[in-house]
Order: sequence, then C-alpha cells, then structure tokens
Amino acid sequence: MTDAYTALAAAYDRLTADVGYEKWADYVERQFRKAGRPIRSVAELGCGTGSLTLLLAQRGYAVTAVDLSPDMLALAEQKCRGLGVRFLCQDMSRLALPGEADAVVSCLDSVNYVTRPAALRRTFARVYRALAPGGLFLFDVKTPSALEGADGQTYLDEDDGLFCVWRADYYPRRRVCGYGLDLFLRQEDGSWSRDGEYHEEYAYTMEELRGFLQDAGFQAVRLYGDKTMSAPKESAQRVFFAAKKER
Repeated sequence: MTDAYTALAAAYDRLTADVGYEKWADYVERQFRKAGRPIRSVAELGCGTGSLTLLLAQRGYAVTAVDLSPDMLALAEQKCRGLGVRFLCQDMSRLALPGEADAVVSCLDSVNYVTRPAALRRTFARVYRALAPGGLFLFDVKTPSALEGADGQTYLDEDDGLFCVWRADYYPRRRVCGYGLDLFLRQEDGSWSRDGEYHEEYAYTMEELRGFLQDAGFQAVRLYGDKTMSAPKESAQRVFFAAKKER
C-alpha cells in the first residue's frame, strides 16, 4: 500500500473530472462578495493538484496553496505556472503563512481528512491567526449521515488507461469512514501497473465544528447547504461553514 496520494496524484485529475470546479469557484466568490470586506489574498488548504487554485488565481486573487502531499503539490505547481501562486507543503494543523490572508478556504471535504479532533482544533486556531482582521474562513464538510451512508459502498472509475475501485467502510466507534482503493494504470508499453492507497474521513457533527471555531476565536459562524446561500437541510450530505474573524 502506497503512502497517501503518492499513487493517486498522477490519476487524480482524471478521477475528479466530473467535480465541476468552476461551480466551486463561483460559490467561493459568492461568499467572498458577502464577506463585507475586499478579498484579495487567499490561502487554500488541501489544494490537491491545484484545480481550484488555478481558477482562483486566474480570477485575480493572490493565492497561497497548501497541501501535505509533495506529489500533489508538484502537479499543482505545473498547472499554475506563471500565475504567481505560492505553494507550501504543510500539515493544516501546523499552518504558517508568510503573511495575513483576507480569506482561507478549504474545499472538497478536506477538513474531514483531519481525523483527530485535537488536530482540527489546532488547525482552526492557526487559521484564525493567519487571517487579517475581518477575514473569512470558508470550508465544507461531509456530514455524519453522508459518511455513515457510504458504508459498504463500492465505487468504480475508469477510462481507456485507468481503472480504479474504491470501497468504503464506516467504523461507528471511531467515527471514521475508511476508503481502500485499487488503482490500475496503463503504461506506455501497454502493460498495466497496480497500486493501492487507504484514506480516512472523520464524521464531525455540525455542533462540534461550530464549537471548535468559536473556541479558536471566531464569533460570526454561519452554515449553508451545498453551494447555496441558505441554511442546510437536516438531510444535508455536505455543509459549508463561513466564519469571520472580528475586526
């Protein structure tokens, strides 16, 4: 089993081709416009291969992109070359930006991948310190019902040179959903390589996350449905948090 994202990095964009990053970027900008202050500098946590990073940089933001995986960051740097994006290889819970950011964003349930609550508390505290006064922290999470509902599910992705099988298992006592994947890639000589990875997401409740944010210093915390500007429904599978640092 390969270290997380080492095998996945090269195939990640092909596996996430249906994500619709333009819609994610549009939503991020809607939240920026609602922030009540100009947003120019943005830090993105868990940037992956930089698909959202690229769009934000193309739209004129000064972006600092942060990820724990050197393999993902290498691809993101290639994708964003010439756009002035700064890349940092850091654990979220040890976030240290070179300067204050007007906004910090973390999308596609990156927060769920912080599987130790103490580490997420530290992450939120670091984000608060990294924000300029009046700055915005925007992130989304999969809800506990979404992760619990994935238990026992198998997912398949394929194209002409790629075949990937995911299996999800939810462990109630640990509140963790684990994803084991087998990845097959066609090589230049026509042969196939096989690799595997394992990932976990933690089922945080909305009340826990609100409490972590408030403990970190955020006073104004709002919850939204999946890429909407209205409150989430009880059955929501994904929820966005928008937390502001007081001026």
